[in-house]
Amino acid sequence: MSAQSPVHLTLTKKTHSCIRLERDGRTLVIDPGGFSEQDAALGADVMLVTHEHADHFDEERLRAGMEANPAAEIWTLRSVADQLAAAFPGRVHTVGHGDTFSAAGFDVQVHGELHAVIHPDIPRITNIGFLVDGSLFHPGDALTVPDHPVDTLLLPVMAPWNKISEVIDYVREVKPRRAIDIHDALLTDLARPIYDRQIGGLGGSDHARLTPGDSTGL
Repeated sequence: MSAQSPVHLTLTKKTHSCIRLERDGRTLVIDPGGFSEQDAALGADVMLVTHEHADHFDEERLRAGMEANPAAEIWTLRSVADQLAAAFPGRVHTVGHGDTFSAAGFDVQVHGELHAVIHPDIPRITNIGFLVDGSLFHPGDALTVPDHPVDTLLLPVMAPWNKISEVIDYVREVKPRRAIDIHDALLTDLARPIYDRQIGGLGGSDHARLTPGDSTGL
């Protein structure tokens, strides 16, 4: 599927890096972490987790989603899967860079291997990004550039590991049709207009920011 093909998805922004994708009554949730809503994973058919940091991976939220829907499944990297697999036999799948899979009608490609550098003295952990339906890319905590066109880039705008020039250059390198903010729970309202102006003016792509709970069609 090309990046310009319509995929008829509805994206709902949750707090921080969590998003929900819905199509034809099926729901995919990415990174229901400790900063996201308590019910962020409820109703999900598919849950994807990019890495083990608590703002992206919250075991309580994932367990709630798995228990609420006995058919729900999780795809994630080994560091997260090892913490959940015993509780949900056959329902937690380990994936890594280059893997592809289909779940609940969503086609997913896995890109990336390592978390961005926070500080040279802090060991890097593993991190993967998910390209959904060949269109929407969630990179987790990394500035991974997939070897595939991206229509909608979920853009980590504010983290201990990045600065705005890197964020702008990331949008320029990926060249999505539009970028939508994620990883923004630590960004104050005072700073948001500055980020909007600079990313929107310099990134070269349409730039959007959704309030948690807001939705948009893809």
